[in-house]
Amino acid sequence: MDLVDINCDMGESFGTYKIGQDEEILKYVTSANIACGFHAGDPAVMRKTVQQALDTNTGIGAHPGFPDLTGFGRRAIDVTGQEAYDMVVYQIGALQAFVQAEGGVLQHVKPHGALFNMAAKQPNLAEAIAEAVYKVNPELILFGLAGSELVKAGKNTGLKTASEVFSDRTYQSDGSLTSRKEPDALITNQEKAVEQVIRMVKENKVMTLQKEDIDIKAQTICIHGDGEHALEFAEFITDALKNSDIAITNIRKILS
Repeated sequence: MDLVDINCDMGESFGTYKIGQDEEILKYVTSANIACGFHAGDPAVMRKTVQQALDTNTGIGAHPGFPDLTGFGRRAIDVTGQEAYDMVVYQIGALQAFVQAEGGVLQHVKPHGALFNMAAKQPNLAEAIAEAVYKVNPELILFGLAGSELVKAGKNTGLKTASEVFSDRTYQSDGSLTSRKEPDALITNQEKAVEQVIRMVKENKVMTLQKEDIDIKAQTICIHGDGEHALEFAEFITDALKNSDIAITNIRKILS
């Protein structure tokens, strides 16, 4: 039976204003990427989301992004390797403090948005992020786009890495995600999204927008928790994977 982790970006709201349905979605995912205050989130939301993840025995990860609340961390910012290192260490440390205070253990780190996509292609940025994760805790798992520079940098640094694929995004021939600025970036049809995921897990293949079949490694699947039908999709993909003899389990079990 094939094994896969499901991760979801969470805690991307502020104070008492809650976007998405994090608490309910946590029942369906095995890893939670919690915003650390730069692109979204604040101390209160970080604490609450950590508590909810611990209550559901969900692996907790830091989700560091660019300091860009207005752009939700999705706008590219030209930073040096040192600047990237500093902002990642800072954000991991903030979330790790909440996890420790609640009696938990931080499991992984997954960069957010533009930082994630830039690190997928830029070796220097990827190396800075991997070094930041390693220096904070070499036992942390680094999540990166399958086949990306970030995964390569993590391995070279000595970290365990998780190759991530996306259920609701289309791919380019170089293995990168289609830019959200493009009209065909998102897959809104649930059946098509699940078909893509199942093929990535079982066949290690994905069809690009250029109609080219490329190799891909799927260890963890990203679903997004802030969409209108996020909870419905979380239930749908969970059932579909199980019906396809794909077991959903924690990433540490997959990497062990």
